[in-house]
Amino acid sequence: MKKIIVLGCTGSIGSQTLDIVRHSGGDFKVVGLSAGHNRTRLDSLCEEFDCKGTLFEHDGMAGIRNLVESSGADMAVNGIAGAAGLEPSAIVLEQGINLALANKETVVMAWPVIKALAQQHNASIVPVDSEHSAVFSLINQIGRKSIKEIIITASGGPFRMMSDEELKIVTVEQALKHPTWNMGKKITVDSASLANKGLEVIEACRLFDISPEAVKVVVHPQSLVHSLVRTNDGMLYGQISNPDMRHPIVSALRWPENTENYLPPFDLAGHEMSFYPPRFDSFPLLKAAYECAAKGNSYTIAFNAANEIAAWAFIDKKCSFPSIYTIVQETLNKDWTARADSLEAIFEQDKKARDVALDILNRGNL
Repeated sequence: MKKIIVLGCTGSIGSQTLDIVRHSGGDFKVVGLSAGHNRTRLDSLCEEFDCKGTLFEHDGMAGIRNLVESSGADMAVNGIAGAAGLEPSAIVLEQGINLALANKETVVMAWPVIKALAQQHNASIVPVDSEHSAVFSLINQIGRKSIKEIIITASGGPFRMMSDEELKIVTVEQALKHPTWNMGKKITVDSASLANKGLEVIEACRLFDISPEAVKVVVHPQSLVHSLVRTNDGMLYGQISNPDMRHPIVSALRWPENTENYLPPFDLAGHEMSFYPPRFDSFPLLKAAYECAAKGNSYTIAFNAANEIAAWAFIDKKCSFPSIYTIVQETLNKDWTARADSLEAIFEQDKKARDVALDILNRGNL
């Protein structure tokens, strides 16, 4: 029986993780839960799974640290959204606990620090994003030395077919109607702008130690092929399943084993699959992410921070959809060559980038 902690247990990833546990036939034991601010739901889940819990709104990071240190867990699922999920990832790894990671910011903002912590404490990091879970699985089966290129699929979001003129006047309500996935507001807007795919490009470069030039993006509206790899001989190998986040979650929970589970297998019959190149000029945040991945240092921190400010500003109807890119790019025009080699330095650069983005936003005319 594998003992697990679920950080962000009331969110999408956390809720689906607990659903998997309920159907696991006793393969997993929940030994700790954290939530952001929903005390009633947290208490109910702690009673259901007979475990400890901590509420970030009340207990802060100290509560997460105490929960992790006293849990005796084998694995922690980090489904916390945003930069708030970074420090919990570090806390998990410091205890030598394997990390099932759904928090992008951990990799985008702090990969050198996080990777060093994992190595120092002999802990593994297993990606939970559907795209990176697919690549992780393919690499484990094929071998990293045989892989020349990684191809990450993108649904294209709700605006895939819109002209540049139409993109200038899209609404928040339109952006939040994702054609395939049911996600939180911010990640749904990021999917519409392709900022999310940009973050995933940065993640792929870091998780799999590969250059930005060797990471490709292809638009695949059906979201059935979650990623592909191209081997040295030119062949493509992909992972195919229904667009259901429970697949990568259960894969991470059962890692390194590959065993049967309760999810229905995918049937190719009756499905069509189409693939298109991304429109870099119409969705320039993807191109900006590639540039940040190549530059390294604090550029990826700034990209993430500025995009978070801009995406929420759009959601709150404080700026237009094209202005998300304007805010991000103007922020990136500053100097982000500083190396952030500690969590403190990373958060300092993060705050600096947020302040710059807020200043651009507050100037108005966006």
